[in-house]
Amino acid sequence: MKFTMPLAILATSLSAQQTPTPQPFFVGNRLGLPINPAADGAFEPMSPNVKVFGAIYSAESCSYDAERGVIVVPNRGVPQSVQTNNGWVSFINHDGSVHTARWIGVQNPPQRSTLTPPLVLNEPYGSDIVNGMLYVADLDGGTTANDPQVAVIRRFNLRTGAPAGETRVERSTWINDIAVASDGTIYGTQTGDRGDNANPQTWQVLKISPTGEISLFVQGPPLKWPNGIALDAQGNIVVVNTGDSAVMTFSPAGQLLKTEFAAQAGSDGLVIMRDGTKYVSSVVNGGVSRIRPGKAAELIARNIPNPASMCYDAGANQLVIPMNPNNGLAFVPLK
Repeated sequence: MKFTMPLAILATSLSAQQTPTPQPFFVGNRLGLPINPAADGAFEPMSPNVKVFGAIYSAESCSYDAERGVIVVPNRGVPQSVQTNNGWVSFINHDGSVHTARWIGVQNPPQRSTLTPPLVLNEPYGSDIVNGMLYVADLDGGTTANDPQVAVIRRFNLRTGAPAGETRVERSTWINDIAVASDGTIYGTQTGDRGDNANPQTWQVLKISPTGEISLFVQGPPLKWPNGIALDAQGNIVVVNTGDSAVMTFSPAGQLLKTEFAAQAGSDGLVIMRDGTKYVSSVVNGGVSRIRPGKAAELIARNIPNPASMCYDAGANQLVIPMNPNNGLAFVPLK
């Protein structure tokens, strides 16, 4: 006997199946089982004789979490035009093995809107950790040629992983790298136009106050495709150019204090040590420069494919360098 469900009941049934149930915000467990936190808190870590490498996909930056002793890597996932809200954050051990494959973003994209608070992480680029907060340069829009793209700085509580607010930067379609001061002031690079007909006025460093006011910090030359950015021990803002080898130090008032030069042009990543030593990676030429105070740059690593925005792993005294489309991390021990 054939049974036919009434259309109204069928529609209600399908709707109930397709509508995700709201749930509290949660992050993924470190490697072990279960992958998602269990209601009763049960968890067993992976046995220590197993090492897992991977978890990195199209990563542009990293930061170091000194409390956990892990490298924090935002992954861009697929572009907005393929799927929205596809980014995630991984924890990586000093030896490159995986601590937590997906910490923020363990949920599939369609499930993220059901969380309280909801999770949005689209295509994260630059990142920084300051005062227990993970800051990420993300974006909204850009799903089609007619969908306007806008830069967004997103903040996440580093203890819980939960979203902790965002700032939309309507004047920018994309912020490349960020550096955050101890008071929460954010400095972000807008790399701008490239090529022979590039408009230098698109080369910018933006400043975002702790209360969200956005202003122009530096514009035009000596910037030339500004990329990596970091703060030195004196609170000055240091910027490197992809368009040349300049390493520029600006005061908090925006005054150019000095210019140094990396050993290679095409800079991307920047790490500044407490003694003033700077490390600069060239995404174009593949090397890592070391610039000691008052000294000329020296090349300490060569031929790394697409080295992007570096971070310093203080727990292992090494540079960690996302390799962009190569979906991996490079490690450079420091002596």
